[in-house]
Amino acid sequence: MKNLIIVESPTKAKTISKYFGSRFKVIASMGHIRDLPEKELGIDIENHFKPKYVVLEKKRKILQELKKEAADAETIFLAADADREGEAICWHIASELGGKDMHRLLFHEITKEKLEEALAHPTKIDMQKVDAQQARRLLDRLVGYKVSPLLGNKVQRGLSAGRVQSVSLRLIVERELEIEAFVPEEYWTITALLSKNGQELSAKLTEKNGKKIKIQNKEETEAILSELSGKDFVVQKVTKKLKKRSPSSPFITSKLQQEAFSKLGFAAKKTMSIAQQLYEGIDVGGDPVGLITYMRTDSVRVSDEAVAEARVWIEEGFSKEYLSEKQRVFTNKNKAQDAHEAVRPTSCGRNPEGIKGHLTADQFKLYNLVFKKFVSSQMADAKIMAEEVEIACGDYTFSGNGSTLLFDGYLKVWTYDLEKDKVIPELSTKDILSLIELSPKQNFTVAVPRYTEGTLIKCLEENGIGRPSTYAAIVSVIFNRSYVEKDEGKIKPTELGKTVWGLLQESFPELFEVKFTARMEEDLDKIEEGEKKWLEILDQFWGPFSLALSEAKIKMRNIKKEAEKPTDIVCDKCGANMVIKPGRFGEFLACPNFPKCRNTRALKEEKRVPPEETDKICPKCSSALVIRTGRTGRFIACKGYPKCKYTEPILKIPCPRCKEGILIFRTSKRGSFYGCSKYPNCDYTTRGEFLEETCPHCKKNLIKYKE
Repeated sequence: MKNLIIVESPTKAKTISKYFGSRFKVIASMGHIRDLPEKELGIDIENHFKPKYVVLEKKRKILQELKKEAADAETIFLAADADREGEAICWHIASELGGKDMHRLLFHEITKEKLEEALAHPTKIDMQKVDAQQARRLLDRLVGYKVSPLLGNKVQRGLSAGRVQSVSLRLIVERELEIEAFVPEEYWTITALLSKNGQELSAKLTEKNGKKIKIQNKEETEAILSELSGKDFVVQKVTKKLKKRSPSSPFITSKLQQEAFSKLGFAAKKTMSIAQQLYEGIDVGGDPVGLITYMRTDSVRVSDEAVAEARVWIEEGFSKEYLSEKQRVFTNKNKAQDAHEAVRPTSCGRNPEGIKGHLTADQFKLYNLVFKKFVSSQMADAKIMAEEVEIACGDYTFSGNGSTLLFDGYLKVWTYDLEKDKVIPELSTKDILSLIELSPKQNFTVAVPRYTEGTLIKCLEENGIGRPSTYAAIVSVIFNRSYVEKDEGKIKPTELGKTVWGLLQESFPELFEVKFTARMEEDLDKIEEGEKKWLEILDQFWGPFSLALSEAKIKMRNIKKEAEKPTDIVCDKCGANMVIKPGRFGEFLACPNFPKCRNTRALKEEKRVPPEETDKICPKCSSALVIRTGRTGRFIACKGYPKCKYTEPILKIPCPRCKEGILIFRTSKRGSFYGCSKYPNCDYTTRGEFLEETCPHCKKNLIKYKE
């Protein structure tokens, strides 16, 4: 009997199989095998929020295979990712397999050494992590399944709200409102281009009589230029200072996503997808190997072995001069979980350039970024000579600066932040500089910028919203729902996004408050740490939420109704005048009697014809009668619609059966038809459409039948 290892990914299974050969059977669950049901809430709120887990339809065959392999296995190891989601996957698998004792394998990099180490020290499923994941899942389901239908009823079908996604939308909408409310202010700058011995220096006007100056308009600018005219530019002060720039820590998830966006142009979702590939294993010449450590982490901690390897790589690749004086140790933020190391290469021996041929272009770019960030974190500081110059011209002071890189240090590897030297002339106090030109420039203050994916993730992280495993999904979902869009690389809310957030803000002011969402994340962390119980968190949440939900169902504005536009187009199923409604794909025609009548029609197909005046009077209300045009042709109707709904056929065709009634347009479940006005005494019907055009032989109205 073989030992069985169950992982969640086929790539991960393939990599681990290569290491262990025939010793283990390694199979993949393809992610979660169980979840809450798709088409119902799946939470028994009255029974202590008991979740109803069901096997996913597309995972039934996989579960059968897992059960078959488990029945023949001597020992079963559950080896999903070492986070809450991975722990939950293991728990669901164990619950379905039952019976046999199962072991949990924990590792943060997929290398033979770390896998052997994990096998030597198996653990049990961490139920506190499972509880934290379950609490998050139930909270998200309650918000999603209770609030989303409300938006569907009040705005349009297909919309969703989410405990975290809606807070992200809030940040974007509020930033946009801030930008829209911003009033630019005019200001001017004056720049002097100076020189000494042929070397140029640019300096900006900064002070007058030792006080900071603000030039507000063209008139003030011209007055200053007049004062400066003919005066010498004299060096007043020269300051030189040696500055050191230190490398930052290896990547945590959010910083990886931010840097990949700014340096490589990768969206967060793309970054995490490629990082997953690098973690699970790439064939780099014979065997697949995990190239980076686990990519969902908020810890900057690095193992001593990895640091030692990096320092050897630096000294051998460059020189001891490029090595930091002592091992750099970075400190985590207070709320970091520290379950995993920082994102780093699993071995410095796999230089990006050396394995470039085995990677796709995007895999190489991201691996190169991770590799350089980690290695540079143990390198020496860069040394820069910074110079600041103050230059007097009458009562005014101009300031200039320059910088020269003396020693590149960590920038030798982390070249992304390498800047060009800004060389200025060698200056001494009382030097008189030659003026080449004075350049006045009109400027306007600018509003805060819109978020990019990178800056949005940074904002989420700083506010404690979401966790490393959720950032990419949060950004993706608000794009998928058409709540936001890209405008020159920046995230801009759509009108739909603004509308949705406005309604949510009015109805659920606390639920989607930034600080409240951050506290919920802290509560989930406390569940994992054993400080709180998941049921306690659900209880505290449900009370206020259910009250707000009940009130929202009554008080939330009905945007659908507000946006409806009346038309003179008649519903061919029930005879009501149709209305124009906004939809996900544009405006369309719909019957106002929904849900009793569900008739809809594409707006672009309709050519709305204005009503024609007649000399007839409505027998019901004495208003004028007009000729309107519907899908079935022209008909006579009261001009006072909708107050008066009187109609009559324009063609008063006698019933061919009873000879007493006239044929009128009717609808039924089976469609539209013409029937005798004397019904039920006469049940004559015809499916044809009567035309105003008459037969040239018998002079009766022609009938058009559908093909």
